[in-house]
Amino acid sequence: MEKKAFKPAERLSLVQEYYFSRKLKEVARLNAEGKDIISLAIGSPDMPPSQRTIDVLCEEARKAGGHGYQPTIGTPELRQAMAAFYRRWYGVELNPQTEIQPLIGSKEGILHVTLAFVNPGEQVLVPNPGYPTYTALSRLLGAEVVNYDLTEATNWQPDFDQLESMDLSRVKLMWTNYPHMPTGAPARRETYQRLVEFAQRHGIVIVNDNPYSFILNDSEHLSILQIPGAKDCCIEFNSMSKSHNMPGWRVGMLSTNAEFIRWILKVKTNVDSGTFRALQLAAAEALTNNEDEWHMQANVRTYASRRAIAEDIMRALGCTFDPAQTGMFLWGRIPDSYANVEDLTERVLHEARVFITPGFIFGSNGERYIRISLCAKDEQMREALERIRKQFTL
Repeated sequence: MEKKAFKPAERLSLVQEYYFSRKLKEVARLNAEGKDIISLAIGSPDMPPSQRTIDVLCEEARKAGGHGYQPTIGTPELRQAMAAFYRRWYGVELNPQTEIQPLIGSKEGILHVTLAFVNPGEQVLVPNPGYPTYTALSRLLGAEVVNYDLTEATNWQPDFDQLESMDLSRVKLMWTNYPHMPTGAPARRETYQRLVEFAQRHGIVIVNDNPYSFILNDSEHLSILQIPGAKDCCIEFNSMSKSHNMPGWRVGMLSTNAEFIRWILKVKTNVDSGTFRALQLAAAEALTNNEDEWHMQANVRTYASRRAIAEDIMRALGCTFDPAQTGMFLWGRIPDSYANVEDLTERVLHEARVFITPGFIFGSNGERYIRISLCAKDEQMREALERIRKQFTL
């Protein structure tokens, strides 16, 4: 009997395996060969949450009644804690019952928001450079991705003249991300104000991804929801992955008006159930406990120390960078002597045995840049610096 060949869905041809998934296999192979690669590539916090957060998780996990299915909308305790967090740090009032939706991380939120707002063939505006998942999930769901440029010349802020010159008739969503990843450009109130005006004028929903506002950010913490009228046309994501050292916990949130929440819940209730109750209650503790405020400040001191080493690495590689960057990465422009960024990053990997990220994975406007993660211990970063200094004579 002739066996028929199996074929994947056509949508898989629209995306590639995530860069880090593919590259980490190579790094694992090099490590297996004894190369001892230092990774300064991925933004996964290497420090634990506060002790009180872990204690609450353990205490609640021991309770016999807490292991059943949980409501998709999240526990009241977590929604109230998220509302209190926004009130305390951003000065934004949110109704915990109707204007907040806990998420299993921001990737889930990107999926659900796109399904709730965008029909196949409609368009979404995605920053270039920007988080690759905005593009990949949009394409998987049948949306047409339209890039808008962010450049060093505009301090990585949107060019509103360029946006206004576009055909926006089929655009449903616009993804923004401030403080920006990968460039570290800080959030600006003026940018948020113009984004809200842009959304209102064109009937486009702005989705602002805001997980980095507590990392190396000495200025006030900004949210697009601080702008009058923003709640009517904007959605904001936030996450505990970076601010509270909880990336593997998968606790995020989105905030917006009650009607948008209802639309998103129509998707979410058909896709998943609520997160483990003990995890939600521990997350609520992390958002409201004074110990966690101290813990967040300790994070800032830790990242500041690492950032200084990352700046020395940039200088050793002959790269230039903006010292006003925020967040848990350092973004730098490579020397003109390199034809392309992988000429540098591959040399760093195979000669200095340090894994850093080439900027092209974030879009064509990142092709002359590298990104260094601060998610490695000081001693590892110092070792990476010494290895690079030995290999690179400029």
